[in-house]
Amino acid sequence: MGSGATGSGDSGRFLLHELTREESAARAGEVLVVVPVGATEQHGPHLPLGTDFLIVEHVARAAAQSARSGGRLDVVVAPTFPFGSSHHHLPFGGTVSLATERYYGALRDMAASLIRSGFRRIFIVNGHGGNQDLMELVARDLALEHPVNLAAASYWDLAREAVVGSALLNAMLPGHAGVFETSLILALRPELVTQPLPHRDEAELARVAIPHTPFRAERAGFWEDIDGFTDSPDGASAELGQRLLALIVPPVAEAFAVFARLPLVDRHSHATQRQSAHSS
Repeated sequence: MGSGATGSGDSGRFLLHELTREESAARAGEVLVVVPVGATEQHGPHLPLGTDFLIVEHVARAAAQSARSGGRLDVVVAPTFPFGSSHHHLPFGGTVSLATERYYGALRDMAASLIRSGFRRIFIVNGHGGNQDLMELVARDLALEHPVNLAAASYWDLAREAVVGSALLNAMLPGHAGVFETSLILALRPELVTQPLPHRDEAELARVAIPHTPFRAERAGFWEDIDGFTDSPDGASAELGQRLLALIVPPVAEAFAVFARLPLVDRHSHATQRQSAHSS
């Protein structure tokens, strides 16, 4: 079997917290460990505070199961980290946030713990936009210090081509508590969605639109100005959510498989070769 393929040490369990320490140690060297990260923050007047981690947990686990099917790949999924870098949502209440440096430190510590436990392939999959930059820095920095492979991506970016190409979504991707996320929660946990869903007419949509620019713009008070949600959530439906999930999971699973096949680089071997070249 190729690198990362399911081996005889695979007990069949794919949730990290359900493994014993012996099972974890036996699989750590070859298995891909997926770390879902989300947030606990306001999602408008209609969605639960746990929207981000509920969605990313489902996507990560479903994609891992898909990638494991037929013995293609050995994958375990770590417990979802339910807190994010969400200070921009604190004015609304109900938000539990880590400051920039603390979120970076917490995620770095979690990934470093996995490395110390013997895991060599770690994929951080994100469900909250505010985490994006920081998780990418964690992946970069730890790969500079340890002989491991790390990846980091938001699930909607992995699935963007499939979602956009389907023309199913006539709204922001991912937006915030808009049609996209509202549809996913209606599909996954409809009992947590407060009705009626907020509506915005065309004039209001134009006023609160987030323009595409070649620069990053941060505007003080922006989230309060748009009442904490984007586009018009009443365009969401459970059916749309199910169809979106069917589009999202396969490319996320494929990303896991592609990353797991990347070889581990033996930096010690390269250093020895360079020393030999210099001495000859």
